[in-house]
Amino acid sequence: MPGDTSLGDSFGDAQGDGPSGDGARPGRRALVLVENLSVPFDRRVWQECTTLRDAGWTVDVICPRGTKRDTEAEAVVDGVRIHRYPLRAATGGPAGYVREYGAALWHTLRLARKVGPVDVVHACNPPDLLFLPALWLKRHGARFVFDQHDLVPELYLSRFRRGEDLLYRAVCALERRTYRAADVVIATNESYRDVAVRRGGMAPEDVFVVRSAPDTDRFRPVPPEPELKRGKPHLLCYLGVMGPQDGVDYALRALAELRAVRTDWHAVFVGAGDTFDEMVQLSRRLGLADQVEFTGRIPDEDLVRYLSTADVCLSPDPHNPLNDVSTMNKVLEYMVMGRPMVSFELKEARVSAGEAALYAPADDEAEFAKLVALLLDDPEQRARRGEIGRERVGGPLSWRNSQAALLAAYAAACAKNDENSKSKNSKNSKNSKAARRSRR
Repeated sequence: MPGDTSLGDSFGDAQGDGPSGDGARPGRRALVLVENLSVPFDRRVWQECTTLRDAGWTVDVICPRGTKRDTEAEAVVDGVRIHRYPLRAATGGPAGYVREYGAALWHTLRLARKVGPVDVVHACNPPDLLFLPALWLKRHGARFVFDQHDLVPELYLSRFRRGEDLLYRAVCALERRTYRAADVVIATNESYRDVAVRRGGMAPEDVFVVRSAPDTDRFRPVPPEPELKRGKPHLLCYLGVMGPQDGVDYALRALAELRAVRTDWHAVFVGAGDTFDEMVQLSRRLGLADQVEFTGRIPDEDLVRYLSTADVCLSPDPHNPLNDVSTMNKVLEYMVMGRPMVSFELKEARVSAGEAALYAPADDEAEFAKLVALLLDDPEQRARRGEIGRERVGGPLSWRNSQAALLAAYAAACAKNDENSKSKNSKNSKNSKAARRSRR
C-alpha cells in the first residue's frame, strides 16, 4: 500500500494497553465503518452514532465523501468525528465494483490506523468486505459489531439477475466470513435476524434487532401547498432511491394504467439513483411527461413540503428475494408524515406498515393502480390509514425502542471482551504459577 508501512504493527504497543471493552467505564470508543453512503447523509448510521454519543461513547466514523454534501475530508458534527475518503462509484459491471471496493478498503484501513485503538468496531454493509479491517482492529482488542443493512446475496440476485453464478457464490462466502468474524450482529428486522441465526450460524442471543426509524426532527408536517399539485386535485408521491430493484418502473407503468381512466392527479418522484435517467425516459415513452415530475435529490425542507401535500404515497418495490424481507425506509417516512400508501404484497412491508397501507398482489401493476384510485376517492380512508401509520411510528416502531436494542448489542459485545480478558488473565496467571514451580 503506497505510503504505508506495516498496517499490522501500526499501533505499536497499543495492543497491550488498549481498551478493556468494559461497557460501563468512561472513555469508551466506537469506530463506525460505512462504504455505501456518506455520513451524516446515511440517516440510520447517524442515528446510531448520536445514540452512542449520548450514552457516553466517543464515536469516530470512516465513510466515503459525498458529492454535494459531506464533502470535507474530516469534520466534527455534533460531537462525532467523521473521517471521509474520496470514492468513485462503480461503473461498468463487476470490474467497477472491484475497483470501488478495493479503494474503499485501502482508505478504510489507512484511516483506521489514524483513529487508533477502539473498544468496538461497528461495520455497516454493503459490501460484506468490512470484516477485513474489523479483523485487523480485533487484533488490537476491539469487539466487532456487524450491522447488516442488506442481505448481499439476495441483493446480488435481485439487482443483477444473473442467477447463482460464481459471483453469487463469492458474495455468499464473504457473508459467511463476516458472520464468523462478528461478535454481535445487528439486524434491521426479524427476517434479517432469522437469516443471521439460520444461515449465519450466529447464536440467537448475539443477534439484536435495531429497526430503522425516521428522524422525527427531520419529518415534521407543514401546511399543504396546493400549487405543488400543478393544478390537479390530487398529488401522488414517491420518495427514495431509484435503482434496478426499487420498482420505479412498476410505479410508472401503474400510473399509465391510472391515466387511462383518470387524469385528476399529478405525481412527483423524489430521489436519485442508477436508473434515474432511464426512469425519466420511461415516463416519456408511457406518455406521462405532463403528469409526472422527477425532482432528483432535494433539501429536507422541500421533501417535507411534498410529503405534507401528498394525498397518496407509492411504495412499488417488486417482489424479489431482497425486497420481501427488507424494511423500506420510505414506508416508515410516509408513515411518520401521516400519509397513506399503496404497496405490493411484501412480508416486511406489511410488518412495518400494517393497516397504514393497501397491498396489491405482488407485481400486479393494474391492481396497484386500482388501489391508488380507491384511496384518491376516499378521503376518510386516507386520513384513517395515515393516522394509523403515524401512531405506529410513534409507538412500536419508534427509534426509542431501537436505541435500547443498539445499546444492548454494544453491552453484549463489551461483555464478550470482558470474558476474553478474564480468560486470558486466568491463563497467564496459571502459566506464571507453573513457571515459578518449575524454577523451584
